[in-house]
Amino acid sequence: MFSGDEILKIAMRQSAADMNCRPEDFLRGENVVVYSRPDGRARKYLSLPFACNLVSYGGNVVASVRPDLEEVVRDYIGRYPAVHCFETPNLHALDDALRPKGLRVCFMAEYFLPDPSALARPSCPYPIKLLKRGELDALYLPEWSNALCEKRRELDMTAAAAMDGDRIAGLAGASADCEEMWQIGVDVLPCYRRKGIASALTAALAEEIFRLGKVPFYCAAWSNIPSVRNAIACGFRPAWAELTVKSEEFVRETNAGRT
Repeated sequence: MFSGDEILKIAMRQSAADMNCRPEDFLRGENVVVYSRPDGRARKYLSLPFACNLVSYGGNVVASVRPDLEEVVRDYIGRYPAVHCFETPNLHALDDALRPKGLRVCFMAEYFLPDPSALARPSCPYPIKLLKRGELDALYLPEWSNALCEKRRELDMTAAAAMDGDRIAGLAGASADCEEMWQIGVDVLPCYRRKGIASALTAALAEEIFRLGKVPFYCAAWSNIPSVRNAIACGFRPAWAELTVKSEEFVRETNAGRT
């Protein structure tokens, strides 16, 4: 098992690879602006280079941008305290400044890391079965779209399933999104929810990821209260916030796909 300090350092190393900065930049007393560049160590699902990506581990903001956006972004993060750079009404100022360039604020999320002193497996009304990669092929179905990713099957390493007889009631999957850290996603069928299945699966899979020598991490929109509660229930704690800017076309197409 990694210590809490080791886990945080690994996460900051990963964020540094994603952002093209140094790990210690997240601990500085002032904001940092760097130019975004592709990096083979970055999380596999990121589209690099960023137009603009903001990350905060709580003390400052690190912005990874394309060069023509440096002045706009530097002005924005210098105008507000770090915690307010990720929320409205301040975000409207950034969005207004980016819009003439065909860009919009898009993704916002909170990322969680396990606290070794708090990590525990809650009780589950169903037995939990660990699945190997070869056992996942038949599970790329809409009901498990958070646990497994059809587009990146090669990254899905293992999973934990809550079994009601021969039926899977809930599934948590681990994606090898980067070298040292694997992301956990979880789904529970509607008729099985509110029974503690999600937190039991998340904790069981976190234990397995640690056993395999990797650090688990978890992502949730801060408005997704059930997902945030799940993370906290099994010993994960908020670690960093992230905001990603995308093209207006990307935002429009994303919204059209969700209607």
